[in-house]
Amino acid sequence: MPLGLLALTALFPILLALVLMVGLRWPATRAMPLAWLATALAGVAIWKMPIGFVFASTLNGFGGALGVLIIVFGAILILYTLRDSGGMETINHGFFGISRDRRIQVILIGAIFAAFLEGAAGFGTPAAIAAPLLLSLGFPPLAAAMVCLILNSFPVSFGAVGTPIWFGISPLKNTVEAAIAAGTAGSITSFDMFIKTIGQWTALLHLPMVFITPLLVNMMLTRYFGANRSWKEGLGAWKFSLFASTCFAIPYLATAFLFGVEFPSLIGGLIATAITVYAAKKGFLLPKTNWNFAPLSQWKDDWTGSITASDKDEFKAHMSQIRAWTPYMLIGLILVLTRINTLPLKAWLSGAAIKIPNILGYETVNFSISPLYLPGTIPFMLVAVLTIFIHGMNGEKVKKAWGDSFRAIKNPTIALLFAVAMVEIFKQSANNPIGITSMPLSMAETAAGIAGQSWPLFASFVGALGSFITGSNTVSDLLFAEFQYATANQLGISHLIIVSLQAVGGAMGNMVCIHNIVAASATVGLAGLEGVLIRRNAMPMLVYGLIVGVVGMVFTYVLFPNTF
Repeated sequence: MPLGLLALTALFPILLALVLMVGLRWPATRAMPLAWLATALAGVAIWKMPIGFVFASTLNGFGGALGVLIIVFGAILILYTLRDSGGMETINHGFFGISRDRRIQVILIGAIFAAFLEGAAGFGTPAAIAAPLLLSLGFPPLAAAMVCLILNSFPVSFGAVGTPIWFGISPLKNTVEAAIAAGTAGSITSFDMFIKTIGQWTALLHLPMVFITPLLVNMMLTRYFGANRSWKEGLGAWKFSLFASTCFAIPYLATAFLFGVEFPSLIGGLIATAITVYAAKKGFLLPKTNWNFAPLSQWKDDWTGSITASDKDEFKAHMSQIRAWTPYMLIGLILVLTRINTLPLKAWLSGAAIKIPNILGYETVNFSISPLYLPGTIPFMLVAVLTIFIHGMNGEKVKKAWGDSFRAIKNPTIALLFAVAMVEIFKQSANNPIGITSMPLSMAETAAGIAGQSWPLFASFVGALGSFITGSNTVSDLLFAEFQYATANQLGISHLIIVSLQAVGGAMGNMVCIHNIVAASATVGLAGLEGVLIRRNAMPMLVYGLIVGVVGMVFTYVLFPNTF
């Protein structure tokens, strides 16, 4: 079958999911099983995957979804535990003491604090913590999810201590080392140097969006959720927004150049959180007037879900701020301690793995999960238990928090099971018995053939496609890094810039990927409204990709035309 027809066939399940969720407003619980079925049929009919192979891939996908569900459950459990302990209302009291302006809260929590969480843990952790925190401050659930998904972009390439780059780009090791041996790798003298340089280019390509994205998100917040439906009101906090972006960007960029790919988002987020919270408390560059949502009674039906937001203007402090924040401080500390390679905790927790090799006898289908290394287990569930004692909760409150958490996780389970199973069939299609191009690569190669020398303008969208399909910047890079390198080689343009555009695209795709949207929606009780979020978030993703693409074109053909 011609490559173009393969690409259209592979694209069909994705288009089906989009039409059902965005066009017909089906919930993901109904749309994703049909998208999985379309993918399975394509695998059997076109890629000639045995039915047993498709079934094995589906089972492996279900196992992968279990890991995500554990993370989502842990995040919901933290939210409900703090809700019932009085800690969340105390935190809200403290944030309202800093600023009651919702735009400032978006910057502090959705952008800066979430960037630290992404750098420490990744894998959906920022949206899982930041979105419920915004919800508890009185944000409409739809607004909380939208904000956190869009802002979880520029930190993602360096998320989970740099995993998307140092692990996601690892398939290129033999290729790069061969180029070094042949003397065609320019100034690159080792694969470690290649990885570090990719990190530097990635940080540079993200840099404009570090400043633009928070402004754009606040404009969307006031346009879609404000009484006046005004884009302009979102720009009212532009001074503080640019200040916060600067506080993040300087250590973010410096760390990428000085230390490598592990800590740009973590250190950038940590330093920026400390500076911006202090500055906000002092009123530095804050808007003269606060912006707020309309009263709860005036909210549209699709703004809310099963978790009711609060429209309280006053919050009571049930304990000290330090005591209320202790669970989140413990989460941050444990995430850092368990993600640093030089400490033994990471090896201990990740080593306690459950492995099922050769599912149903297929060598390429192998399941592995490290339950103790998942953020949902340690630190989320662990800290939820510790909070019982830290906040002095009685048995009735504990029972209510855990019971509500289990009830909240039911709705997204079906959607996640079939979304991740669909991804696994996509990946396993590379191992088809007739030797044709896999589903993801057929789409990517077709796009590259159409784009030609303008490829830098579009390269990031391949990364976004990978994230949309898989829900992971890391997996997107694993899928497409070799393709991006080969495309750069074929076109005679910079391998470093094109592979970095892949890493950037994998991050920006987090805004719209079904996997993350289902998970984030679940944490704020929005199951069934995933299509609305995809439609809303598509616009900033396109803006992100176009700006990054233009910068990539300038770097490739004007400023650095001879870069390896």
